[in-house]
Amino acid sequence: MNKKQRKMLIRIIIALVMTIALQFIETEGWLRLSLYIAVYLIIGYDILKKAGMGIVNGRVFDENFLMAVATIGAFSLALYEGSGDYLEAIAVMLFYQIGEFFQSYAVGKSRRDIAALMDIRPDYANIEENGQIVKTDPDDVEVGTIIIVQPGEKIPIDGVITEGNSSLNTSALTGESLPREVQTGDEVVSGSINMTGVLKVRTTKEFGESTVSKILELVEDSASHKSKSEDFISRFARVYTPAVCYGALALAVLPPLYQILFNDVAFGFNAFETWIYRALIFLVISCPCALVVSIPLSFFAGIGGSSRAGVLVKGANILETLSRVKTVVFDKTGTLTHGVFEVNAMHDPHDHDIEADKQRILELAAMVECSSSHPISKSLQKAYGKPIDHSRIHDIQELSGHGITAVVDGQKVAVGNEKLMHKLGIEPCACSHVGTIIHIAVDGKYVGHIVMGDVIKPHSQEAIRQLHASGVDNTVMLTGDTAAVADRVAQTLGIDKVYSQLLPADKVTRMEELIASSKPNEKVAFVGDGINDAPVLSRADIGIAMGAMGSDAAIEAADVVLMDDDPLKISKAIRISRKCLGIVWQNIIFALAVKGLCLILGAFGIANMWLAIFADVGVMILAVLNAIRAMYVRKL
Repeated sequence: MNKKQRKMLIRIIIALVMTIALQFIETEGWLRLSLYIAVYLIIGYDILKKAGMGIVNGRVFDENFLMAVATIGAFSLALYEGSGDYLEAIAVMLFYQIGEFFQSYAVGKSRRDIAALMDIRPDYANIEENGQIVKTDPDDVEVGTIIIVQPGEKIPIDGVITEGNSSLNTSALTGESLPREVQTGDEVVSGSINMTGVLKVRTTKEFGESTVSKILELVEDSASHKSKSEDFISRFARVYTPAVCYGALALAVLPPLYQILFNDVAFGFNAFETWIYRALIFLVISCPCALVVSIPLSFFAGIGGSSRAGVLVKGANILETLSRVKTVVFDKTGTLTHGVFEVNAMHDPHDHDIEADKQRILELAAMVECSSSHPISKSLQKAYGKPIDHSRIHDIQELSGHGITAVVDGQKVAVGNEKLMHKLGIEPCACSHVGTIIHIAVDGKYVGHIVMGDVIKPHSQEAIRQLHASGVDNTVMLTGDTAAVADRVAQTLGIDKVYSQLLPADKVTRMEELIASSKPNEKVAFVGDGINDAPVLSRADIGIAMGAMGSDAAIEAADVVLMDDDPLKISKAIRISRKCLGIVWQNIIFALAVKGLCLILGAFGIANMWLAIFADVGVMILAVLNAIRAMYVRKL
């Protein structure tokens, strides 16, 4: 609870105690009026001040103006009647302020949840200078600098571990409590907390481009993007409030004038008294704060709750669109699969397993591919598992889209796809296994092939199942891989439709076709992680990027970022958005229904000021409490 909230709570308690005390103290006349005015000013001076400033600045019709008019009018009626019953005026202002306190507390709680996420921002980076550790501003650390991260400290900048091993707490980034074990050579992202060992990290990005900065930028920026529901409520309030004020004025004036003109009622304040009281009730009931407050709060809470769960949504408008997603389209490599290739099999020219010669074939392939940075090349070297003797390798030539040739131990070795073999006049053997086939030839003679397979992420199959369970009608996979590999992955995961052998431009074309064929109120989401996915992410109704290891271009183009690269979070993001929109519509329907009924009752004199207080303050408190539920998303 902040200082402002504490002051408000103290005022509420003082006003409540004084109001109760006045019910037991026998006072009359001006003394009684003075005591009630004192209570009224204690609890309502800020509302009166805001109403006055609104009038001065030309923004007359707001909830502060409605409360001021209604309570001052109730005081005036009690004074005119000489009843000494000023309780209604005090009660209206007191309960309104209680409602405002609940709203302030709810917004504060949501902001504290966002602030907890903001706490991932590191204050410093440790750099070793002359044998001493010096704390430096992360903004001043250049790419390639070795930083030292002690146990208990946050990793300030993205990088690669050059020395040490430890456990990292990534819960602030991913929403997962399970520590991540890291060692020399592993990539680490800023915002993670080092739990055990000392780490030396070579930075790979500037602080402004690191993961922690991107997250904070996304969360801070999300508040500026209003949803259609929020925008509608804002416009609705601007029209609704003056309309209600004029309606209350008509209710106070037109019925008594009709009675005076046509029913021979004597002209005087007595003729207007009943209708003025009804007009005041009408004003209190009609205050739109339940809608104006609870709708933005619902979206704010939803964005905060999803951030805590490791799902960053770039705005309330995105959250609203996400709730209508019926088709989810996936990239394959790096999204449903790890994008890390493994050697699945090696065969001789007759497609037999060749245990005796497979190390020789793997050695030749690893040596020829040693200068390439392609994922397949790295996987071949990892499978070989031995240091490469570069003195044995000469005349390396890379043929784009085909493969690589080199001279190894005086023999000319070719490693690549079928196109390379045909280019060299060598007939490759067909392989019955599904995967990426790497053919090897030595001195123009075919010696065998290696079958490489991408590794499916452990949660991918369950992610597809949960998407179908959460109301997604179609799952689609777009990939540049071969039809055989794509079909096998799609069948394993239970994906409805697959398009293979696509270039980045082809993916955009397919996405446009899917959007065109979807129903008007149904949206299409695309999930990807690579630079080549950025055009499709931008074209989709909702772009979802794998954030932890995804490319900056993909994260920038996306509307939603999954911080731990777990495809299970996609269905969770959709469920969060639908829960949030459900709460929004519950509040809209509930508030309008209760207020509409009470307005009718008030106009016919059936409702009194106490029912008006419930219709305003009670509805606002209930709507705000309902909106807070959007923050709790752990079990979705």
